[in-house]
Amino acid sequence: MSDAYPAPATRRFITASVMAATVMNSLDSTIANVALPHMQGSLAASADQITWVLTSYIVAAAIMTPLAGWLAGRIGRKRLILWSIVGFTTASGLCGLATSLGELVGFRLLQGMFGAALVPMSQAILLDINPPENHGPAMSIWGMGAILGPIIGPALGGYLTQNYDWRWVFYINLPVGVIAFLGLSLFLSEARSLEKPRLDLMGFAMLSLAIASFQMMLDRGQLLDWFSSWEVCGEAAAAATFFYLFIVHTMTAERPFIDLALFKDRNFVSGSLLGFFLGVLIFSVLALLPPMLEGLMGYPVVLTGLVTAPRGLGTMVSMIIVGQLITRVDARLLIGTGLAVAGYATYRMSGFSLGMDESLVVSTGFIQGIGTGLIFVPLSTIAFATLNPKLRNEGAAMFTLIRNIGSAIGISVLQAMTIRNGDTVHARLMEGIRPDNPAVQRTMPGFDFNSADALARLNAEVSRQAAMVSYIDAFHFLFITTLFVAPLILFMRPPKAGSKGPAVHMD
Repeated sequence: MSDAYPAPATRRFITASVMAATVMNSLDSTIANVALPHMQGSLAASADQITWVLTSYIVAAAIMTPLAGWLAGRIGRKRLILWSIVGFTTASGLCGLATSLGELVGFRLLQGMFGAALVPMSQAILLDINPPENHGPAMSIWGMGAILGPIIGPALGGYLTQNYDWRWVFYINLPVGVIAFLGLSLFLSEARSLEKPRLDLMGFAMLSLAIASFQMMLDRGQLLDWFSSWEVCGEAAAAATFFYLFIVHTMTAERPFIDLALFKDRNFVSGSLLGFFLGVLIFSVLALLPPMLEGLMGYPVVLTGLVTAPRGLGTMVSMIIVGQLITRVDARLLIGTGLAVAGYATYRMSGFSLGMDESLVVSTGFIQGIGTGLIFVPLSTIAFATLNPKLRNEGAAMFTLIRNIGSAIGISVLQAMTIRNGDTVHARLMEGIRPDNPAVQRTMPGFDFNSADALARLNAEVSRQAAMVSYIDAFHFLFITTLFVAPLILFMRPPKAGSKGPAVHMD
């Protein structure tokens, strides 16, 4: 064991504390979703207004995530993560105490700002406190917090909201934040910084405005009917303009906000692209299942949480197994196997029907969870395997940002697809329901086309069937997407056998 790394006992305490911070942050990305109707009633907000509780958090986190690498180099990683925990925990308590929509949205902005650094810095810390041969098991532990939080968030949020109050989806962060702060204060040493990086304010401003505009377009698009709204068109134009200016500035600046050396590493680029699509595959399904189960099949919130929970169990099991296998098996083989398993799960999901029981939802969720774990751990390991340790802070921030953008795009695109496809299928089904259609006469003998009540019930059932068809098409689209991204594995290369990598010195 090199002196560059903490003692095993110290590493365990740091890992536990870091994971508490990671779970606390990743949980908040989905735990509040199911509580929105209760918040709406409590705060006297409209359906349009209450969505800002989610939008404010997502936009603030998206803007601040790329800044995490610079802040870590400027003030130190330990100081950054401790201030982030304090700010995030305090903002969580204030969210629970909010008495108006304005207060809640403002405190959610603070949550997103302070929480943005927690996931990327926790990944960088675990990579630095462990020797290279332990990076696989370390990433399996980190992956559990980063992925399991969003998966179990809806179930936990539904339980707390139904049995206590929506404010507890925020109060639950308080003890976790205290534990994480104390553990890292006592056991984490500060990384030695040889130089203080200078902030490229122009680059940061252009990237932040591009991300904020793009995220606003995605969050508001479906509500405002996408490009039929001048607001959405303006946000799209702003995102494209600011991103273009950011690219031009980055290519010409002497010291750009994002170090271009990151994108010279083939593993990091390929891993980030796969991470983008992993965000699409994981979070799109998480966004589609609850409305399908509750809206079409009548599942209560708690039951929805229970039947989707095995997804998290499958992820946890596979991450534990793959953490041990990754030192013996080529990471690319594990990623390919994970994509095959996850693809098989989405293929089976395309066989969902309104007459199925919960066993198919449970089994496909568990299988996809296994595939997720098989992908995420080796992907997080191989993406940083050949990256210079000096770039880890910035690389971890970019890796997280790209995955989050993938999940945001995936959720928005799949939700738009299901709604629009449902309308199309509904129109096509209704075309054939006519009194002069022999098939209608055989299947619905005696149906009264002059009864408003009968027509309303028929329309409701057609809408239900059309919506299920649209969900099935969405799952099939995810299956095709899985096949499409699989060749990215071929661009990765494993680290050289026996390579220990440069040591990361800690004070």
